[in-house]
Amino acid sequence: MRCLNAGHESREYDRLKSSPSYFYESKQSGEQPISSVHQGFKCRYAYGRAAETVMQSEKGQDYMGFAVDGGICSFVLCDGVGLSYRGDFASKFLGSNLLAWLRQGNELSAHHLEHKLHELTVASTQEADLYRVEDNTPQLLKEVLLEKQRLGSESMYICGRIELPNRFQRKGKLWLAWQGDSRLRLFHDHKELSHRFGDHFRTAERWSTRNGSVGGKPHVYQCRFDNLSGYRLLMYSDGLNDLDPISQIVPDDEVQVLMNALHTGGLEDDASFLEIMW
Repeated sequence: MRCLNAGHESREYDRLKSSPSYFYESKQSGEQPISSVHQGFKCRYAYGRAAETVMQSEKGQDYMGFAVDGGICSFVLCDGVGLSYRGDFASKFLGSNLLAWLRQGNELSAHHLEHKLHELTVASTQEADLYRVEDNTPQLLKEVLLEKQRLGSESMYICGRIELPNRFQRKGKLWLAWQGDSRLRLFHDHKELSHRFGDHFRTAERWSTRNGSVGGKPHVYQCRFDNLSGYRLLMYSDGLNDLDPISQIVPDDEVQVLMNALHTGGLEDDASFLEIMW
């Protein structure tokens, strides 16, 4: 696996249109039991809201989605910042737009991502302003919400694209970008390679509807791969931090046990789980 610096490359995509596409996005108002799909890639995914969020019939702060278009898999995982104004809005707005951008076959680089994040900041500020604080809200709470609204909505994120080798591209390609502390782990032949991402997963880093990237610029990782098997990319939000010390593939039923979190009366935080193997 030969790693490259993120840079500019111009090339045409082979979307292998004869292969069917698969698309999934989490529903923030409900749960998604552990599920899987096999279409060139094997993808396992699950989504759950925190127990308190379920009890209050509120939307989850996480958003997760992926798409398989022939030999290309695009994906996002966003964790809305609960202390910001409507973190659920920020995560879905950012995630759904990044996923659409990744699927368009754009050239991927740190520069292009930063430009896209700036575009989304302008668009999201206009849309976020449509969410009004109700007039009948208690005055003290109303003042807090208005101040949060002034500061904006925020979300951490992971996004990326995997391209399998094809007749126009001899080697496969992995491109990743992130800000925040959601988990991102890479394995090849059961050996973890996550150290290649460096120590760049920080809670203070995120995207804001008001300020764009917060805490620094996005972190970008890119590499090529020759072999066509044995790779596994795992990502999950902090609601599943019990997975941190585990490097082997966790069976479906055990992932579901963590999602149910019956031993704590439900999840203490929203949980998104996405694993892609190829």
